[in-house]
Amino acid sequence: MTAELVRGQNHTLPQTRLEIRVSAGTPVVAGATLGDERGTVHGIEWIAHPGSPQLPGLEVSKQAAADHRLAVDLDAVPAAVHRVTVLLALPMEVGGPVRFGAVAAPFVAVTGLEGTEIATFTLTGLDAESAVAALELYRRQGDWKVRAVGQGYAGGLAAMLADQGVTGAVELARSIHEAVARGMARSVAPPPPRTPEGDRVRHTAGIGEPAPPAAPPAGPAPTRPPAATGPTAGGPTAGPGAGPGTGPISYAHPRRQATAPPPPPPTAPPAEPGRPAQPVAGDATGWSMEERLYNQVWGMFEDLARTTAAYRSAVDFAESRMDQELDRALSDPRNRIGGAGDRARQEARAKRDQLTDRAREALDRDLAQLAAESAVVEPALPAAFAAWDSPVWHAYRVPMEIPMALRIGDLHLPENSDLHIPLLVRLPLERGIWVDSGRTASEAAALTDTDRLRRLAMDNAVAHAARLLAVYPAGEFSVHVIDAAGSAAAALAPLVNSGVLAGPPAAGAGGVASVLARLTRRVDLVQMAIRAGAADSLPPDLDTAEQLLIVNDFPHGFDDRAVTQLRYLADEGPSVGVHLLMVADREDASAYGPVLDPLWRSLLRITPVADDHLADPWVGHAWTYEPLGTPAGSRVLEQVLTQVAAARRTGHRP
Repeated sequence: MTAELVRGQNHTLPQTRLEIRVSAGTPVVAGATLGDERGTVHGIEWIAHPGSPQLPGLEVSKQAAADHRLAVDLDAVPAAVHRVTVLLALPMEVGGPVRFGAVAAPFVAVTGLEGTEIATFTLTGLDAESAVAALELYRRQGDWKVRAVGQGYAGGLAAMLADQGVTGAVELARSIHEAVARGMARSVAPPPPRTPEGDRVRHTAGIGEPAPPAAPPAGPAPTRPPAATGPTAGGPTAGPGAGPGTGPISYAHPRRQATAPPPPPPTAPPAEPGRPAQPVAGDATGWSMEERLYNQVWGMFEDLARTTAAYRSAVDFAESRMDQELDRALSDPRNRIGGAGDRARQEARAKRDQLTDRAREALDRDLAQLAAESAVVEPALPAAFAAWDSPVWHAYRVPMEIPMALRIGDLHLPENSDLHIPLLVRLPLERGIWVDSGRTASEAAALTDTDRLRRLAMDNAVAHAARLLAVYPAGEFSVHVIDAAGSAAAALAPLVNSGVLAGPPAAGAGGVASVLARLTRRVDLVQMAIRAGAADSLPPDLDTAEQLLIVNDFPHGFDDRAVTQLRYLADEGPSVGVHLLMVADREDASAYGPVLDPLWRSLLRITPVADDHLADPWVGHAWTYEPLGTPAGSRVLEQVLTQVAAARRTGHRP
């Protein structure tokens, strides 16, 4: 029976191998400290946090997330440890909420490894605090207990660490927040959460910011509104009685529903007893097949992340248990020589191998099920979700409305490198994309010639731009290019030759300044129209379509003013339909120092070669990103762009 604790209450723990599960509704930092009998923490080596996530018997998440699972093995903590305190803090450098009073009350559960809840605690009553000691596990007369603490600190993480006796608490807290900011910059954004009414909320403001209020229940899905009218997600709406054309500009998805989506249809026969169900495409909730497939892909992503985490945790436990048994057996000098020591080693290794084999069997079973699901889902994906080698692209037609998401690559883990999960990002884009052309980005990049790497990076950017143009209705997406040195002419040929660009690629400092000034003006005017509720007052020459700016070889051709404008577009552009796609080597811009750190963090970093730099939002695995490539000898890219250009010229969709 689960013990529902209130502040100050304790409960005896029936086992020593546990999980601490945290659900906060907004990204939080989760950590833990090891303390002595008085709760004093004797140095940073007794603190587990995202920058240093592992201690003996303890492992925490490597990044901020709305949900956490902390692994605890109380038998493996040092003998001098008498308290394990679980800490939660709001990340301070990512633009999210700065006090717990502004978010839902965090919920913490102590569970067994199988997920059975032992004790739970809801941290109510928090207000100005930005950090909180949630609960503590402590020894009492040889037993371990859990106590609900809920002690908040308005001074944040630094004040909480200082209260536990940590020297250099301010510096340590700063380093933790910096590690979290770096981790969130590389994290794949999770699917938007559902409101109680079932609406899928779009994160227009970025990770950690309050979600916009749900729309009132709606009827059938409306058609896409004109680009300069309609309510905006999270923005101001026209007052009562406002006529057509007086509302703010909408860049929200036009087909968002406000009532709960129906369950997936029963398309597969029931499974035989003892055998897993046969996977089917669209086996998820959603209003349309597209939404069901989107949710199914994210479900596969989460399943693979969690089953791999369970396997790795089991292997770590097996290794830790073997080490402890060997230490106990060999602590007696008489067992270090002769047959007794050898037998102890053999027995400990046999137990380790048994536990590892059992964990691998469970992992292989889950991987086989996911591989079978992937085999039926991949052929059913629409063009926006499909790889370039999918037959769906050969039947491509310019769409009538924008899709929910766009595939920008694949992800996989080393446990099964053949099982690829499509990396889908929501549309309209909520953050810019940075294709890293630097050779220091990864081992594969370091082994690639510099010129070839830059060409691969630009080819990758062109392919992403082509996919974006292909999945938007005709005339509703425009692409601009800054190629100050003119070094990307060959890579840009498909875009230039097909005539889909808004203008010729801008070259030289003058071209850079002209494009940036035009897009900055657009952001300013649309923002003013939204604030004033006066979309009908926009200049007639303003292009209200979504805009994408491709920047090659940054910062070549950029002066200080241009850099400032680029940062402005990265920060303010996505909310009003202006997006960045940068191809750059961060080392080339090192002269700017930390001034550009917010720019790099605001962009989703991808690479032109395989690299394990992206993290999932659940357990923080390092996933290998594989860029999408067109099949050798295929002209699918040119054929798709030809259709897009023809639709733009004729003003209709074929």
